Amino acid sequence: MKVNENIAVATPGVLLVPYDRRHVPTYHAWMEDEAVRAATASERLTLDEEYENQESWRESGDKLTFIVCRAREGDSSSDTIVAGVDDAPSRMVGDINFFLTPFEEEDGTESGFAGEVDVMIAGLEDRGKGYGRAAVTAFLHYILQRQREAILAEASSASSFKSMVLRQLVVKIQATNAASIGLFKSLGFVQNGDVNYFGEVELVRTDLTVDAPQGYTEHIYQRDVAADRS
Repeated sequence: MKVNENIAVATPGVLLVPYDRRHVPTYHAWMEDEAVRAATASERLTLDEEYENQESWRESGDKLTFIVCRAREGDSSSDTIVAGVDDAPSRMVGDINFFLTPFEEEDGTESGFAGEVDVMIAGLEDRGKGYGRAAVTAFLHYILQRQREAILAEASSASSFKSMVLRQLVVKIQATNAASIGLFKSLGFVQNGDVNYFGEVELVRTDLTVDAPQGYTEHIYQRDVAADRS
């Protein structure tokens, strides 16, 4: 999606930046870990294929992606987040995504969009430090309260299915990932059904109102080199 192309989201616990070409080598290194691929239901790709994915995700009208970074240091009142500095490889810890698909009623009719949330904290050393919760709470506020109409407009314009209604949020998590299941349940998601064929549980949330996380701010994502934008 283009809606977050030039926006970074910051809280005292985390920094979210748009997924750019500069992030691909680190992302590819994360995905070389078999356990990370299994947890995210991902295939192993070459570096060139990861670059292609990054470009397609930016152009896609139904997928919004941020890279999750450690909270920035220094002057937190600054309006800009500096690409390559605030999100240097050493500061990257994972990613968070939003996928939009048509929502089907029980009779099969499509009456809006469902939005699937997906978050990954890549390194074992970065898990259990609150990055996941900080990322999800900031992300939910961004997509539900700040940019919902723009996100739905972009999704509708890129699809044959036209709607400006978001019906529910969904997460699909490996049943063995108790920490992630606990995180989303604590944020109002409720399990829907049993473990599926792929070993996942589905959790849904129909309450689409959220409060702003403490210290939530949005900033210009400043790129110094035009080639960094993709």
